[in-house]
Amino acid sequence: MMAARFLRRSLPVLRQARCYADAPSGSAQMSFTFASPTQVYFKEASVKQVDVPTLTGAFGILPAHVPTLQVLRPGVVTVFNDDGSATKFFVSSGSITVNADSSVQLLAEEAFPLDQLDVAAAKANLEKAQSEMVSASDEAARAEVQINIDANEAIVKALE
Repeated sequence: MMAARFLRRSLPVLRQARCYADAPSGSAQMSFTFASPTQVYFKEASVKQVDVPTLTGAFGILPAHVPTLQVLRPGVVTVFNDDGSATKFFVSSGSITVNADSSVQLLAEEAFPLDQLDVAAAKANLEKAQSEMVSASDEAARAEVQINIDANEAIVKALE
């Protein structure tokens, strides 16, 4: 009974409540660092947007993005520079961290500019890996071959 009276009195207040976030107060700049074990591609560079493939799905990152930590899957990372140009990289796996201060760190297990990859070699590697899957004897060997298949399928898809 008391709860019903309370809800009736508070209902007009609840209807006036905002159900969305305020606009970000920070600058529209994003600091981006992208590295693999062998090379640093971006070091605290100012970029407009970064599109990444993750295990939970692909998403784009803009300044003031909600903080998150995601695991990368094989696929294409697209970096949109401040001048509007886009640079594409293939990553095999890794992690991406988006911080509250609009800084983003992408650490890739392997990363290559897309224009350095060969679709014919990727198709040949894919066929070889698929044939190895048939002869894989234990679970560990099958998992290793499956990773190879996933990476080469992603390369072929990115280049076609």
